Amino acid sequence: MNDDAQTALAEVTEQETELVLTAFTHDDAWRLGSRLTELATERELPVTIDIRTGTQQVFHAARPGTTPDNDSWVERKVRVVYRFGASSYRVGLEARAKGGDFNATHGLPLQEYAAHGGAFPIRVAGVGIVGVVTVSGLAQQDDHALVVEALRELVAG
Repeated sequence: MNDDAQTALAEVTEQETELVLTAFTHDDAWRLGSRLTELATERELPVTIDIRTGTQQVFHAARPGTTPDNDSWVERKVRVVYRFGASSYRVGLEARAKGGDFNATHGLPLQEYAAHGGAFPIRVAGVGIVGVVTVSGLAQQDDHALVVEALRELVAG
């Protein structure tokens, strides 16, 4: 693993430790999704935004320039978070760090699981993962960074 990849993995791991909420309600999902939509609109980003609590989709928005394929990417990234308990970006970075292909290593079909950045676990202190926030449409590190930016604002209150 090169130094850039090691740095990215350490940074993402720290973000997951840092970005823990005291609670997460449907109203919080709306605030988070709305903020992501505002950021994407201001920056003219072609992204799909999705927030789930458990298996329920509680927020979804698709900006101009997206296609139904972005919804497929969302589904595949969300499955990675729920299965591995970590952000889709982190899971992908860890697989590459070991020199393997994520899907082949885990025997998971590419059309069902995508260990690419953009899906982040919503954690509540003392509870664990209660949902997933996902962005799809940009380079994977940019999808991830947009989620982290908005989630940081929510955590800060």
